[in-house]
Amino acid sequence: MNKAKLKEAEKIFVMRFPGGFSNPQMLELTKKHKVEKMKKMAQDSFAVGQFESADNIIDSMGKIVSQSSLISLFEKPKFRDLVKVLSDGEKKHLAHGLKEFLHGDQAFGFGLMTGLLHEYKLAKWPLLTVYPIYYRPSVEVFIKPTTAKGIIEYFELTGLKYNSNPTFEFYKAFREQIMQMKQEVHASLQVDNAAFCGFLMMTLENHLHTELRR
Repeated sequence: MNKAKLKEAEKIFVMRFPGGFSNPQMLELTKKHKVEKMKKMAQDSFAVGQFESADNIIDSMGKIVSQSSLISLFEKPKFRDLVKVLSDGEKKHLAHGLKEFLHGDQAFGFGLMTGLLHEYKLAKWPLLTVYPIYYRPSVEVFIKPTTAKGIIEYFELTGLKYNSNPTFEFYKAFREQIMQMKQEVHASLQVDNAAFCGFLMMTLENHLHTELRR
């Protein structure tokens, strides 16, 4: 990673928002995106004991997607329509994949979910990573294509090449580098990975605006 760029981004962010994510403006933004509500919903819905009912898990996945500000308006209706047409066997398959990802073999679970969603042309990074980022926000990462590509390029993350086809190998490697970057900044920016990636996204937006003004 380019530590100089990261420290510069941290400096600009803290100057703009003293106190980092405890700044009133950032707290208001958190409320706007219903972050705490979404975390509680995911943690209640995807606790290991909930996986006895595949129907309930799929229903909860649909609610997370429909209510999350992380998911685009383009993807929400497509996932809603998918939930309506899944067979009982497919629901069990998808639910088992999520259970493995959150509570068992992550690579296996990711593969199960990706395989099924791929059949419906919905194997998209946001639709695969939105559940874990709410369920375990200090450990997992949310991958939004444009943001992930921007972070890799701007902060010069080595050994990472974004691919629109989701793989657990990329997810794991991206997560590792995000965790490493998070350790390099002030504690006020280390709330969780969702907030930290929000900070990185704002940095990219500021950089783009600066470039456009030149």
